[in-house]
Amino acid sequence: MGRLFGTDGVRGVAGRDLTAELAMDLAVAAANVLGDAGELSAGSGRRGRPVAVVGRDSRASGEFLEAAVVAGLASSGVDVLRLGVLPTPAVAYLTSALGADLGVMLSASHNPAPDNGIKFFARGGFKLPDAVEDEIEARLGERRPRAVGAAVGRIREAYGEAERYVSHLLDSLPHRLDGLRIVVDCAHGAAHLVAPEALRRAGAQVETIGASPDGLNINDGVGSTHLETLQRAVVERGADLGVAYDGDADRCLAVTGGGEPVDGDQILAILALAMNAEGRLAKGTVVATVMSNLGLKIALERAGLKLVQTAVGDRYVLEAMQANGYNLGGEQSGHVIMLDHATTGDGLLTSLHLLARVAASGSSLTELAAVMTRLPQVLVNVRDVDKSKASAPELREAVAEAEAELGETGRVLLRPSGTEPIIRVMVEAGSQEHAESIAHRLAEVVRKVCG
Repeated sequence: MGRLFGTDGVRGVAGRDLTAELAMDLAVAAANVLGDAGELSAGSGRRGRPVAVVGRDSRASGEFLEAAVVAGLASSGVDVLRLGVLPTPAVAYLTSALGADLGVMLSASHNPAPDNGIKFFARGGFKLPDAVEDEIEARLGERRPRAVGAAVGRIREAYGEAERYVSHLLDSLPHRLDGLRIVVDCAHGAAHLVAPEALRRAGAQVETIGASPDGLNINDGVGSTHLETLQRAVVERGADLGVAYDGDADRCLAVTGGGEPVDGDQILAILALAMNAEGRLAKGTVVATVMSNLGLKIALERAGLKLVQTAVGDRYVLEAMQANGYNLGGEQSGHVIMLDHATTGDGLLTSLHLLARVAASGSSLTELAAVMTRLPQVLVNVRDVDKSKASAPELREAVAEAEAELGETGRVLLRPSGTEPIIRVMVEAGSQEHAESIAHRLAEVVRKVCG
């Protein structure tokens, strides 16, 4: 049996993989690992009770999973604040702002409605390191004494705390958004109420799409994974630009007034230059993953800034930021971490600061995004291979030859999948044709050596 926790919590088809029983067991284990609930139920006499905040996105399955998680926490002696439907970064922020011992978010992010997931936040609102997730997993199913009588956790609705989150976002803004007309795609997800509210209060004229969740339509043809819907809406409505979130609103992508997509790398470049001009970019450095486009590195170096790259996953970006004192990082997918204001990727925060830069500069998003030229990037997944041979001498030699051919105008990345028998071949080059040619050539070498 593989590890239960994936790259972003525990996910699966709700009711089949992610059952009410598993959700309750995870909550009990997390209470004892993160909230020291075991001390209370064992009668230690410790003053006060652990406190947890629990939020969810708009999926129908979130209702029964929330009930199971809340029951598990309360039965372990944890007081629970139910936040209702809120973005993942809002739950992270409120875990810290309310002094909670742990936070729980029920969401499968950009996945379709039948999926759901559970992710935990520790005190302070940060995602858990692998070792803590492993400890929670190891304690699943343990027979531990539960709280009884006055020691049972109490459950309280705290839907009004959404205002605290929105106020926090608005307080972070360096410039108002007056005069901007924008279209906002909320993916029928967790941001469908707070995003339009925050953007309007910041001064923008807001039109929405994907803001009518029914429990089953989250991410269905809308949101950051279906950007074409927003592209059409921006052009048809004559808006200045558009922003799109995913189901739990921890990522944000944008669209120019002409309907052109602006990805996470371009957003990072725009924010980095703005923050550097204002003296707010720590150590003149941005953190991104190895999958970020080479154009980001070139754009930053042209401005005298540095790019630090990590393994794929926003948790690794965050680890590098915390370890080295950096305050801006993210992924091409739109996860952007602004560590001065948030402990995790926050799509709404990102969009507000991107729009503030547009408003303050007087430039269009098209003009701002032109600071970075995206090099053509080709990704080939070579399936059913032996990943252990990914560093074979023949492969290293083929990669070296390709890199020599590309020179300073491109790069090659071979990356074994963490969960499947796949080796991913990524090539960037000055032209789409050149990138495709080298990528498919290397893919054939991978099949020959690792097949």
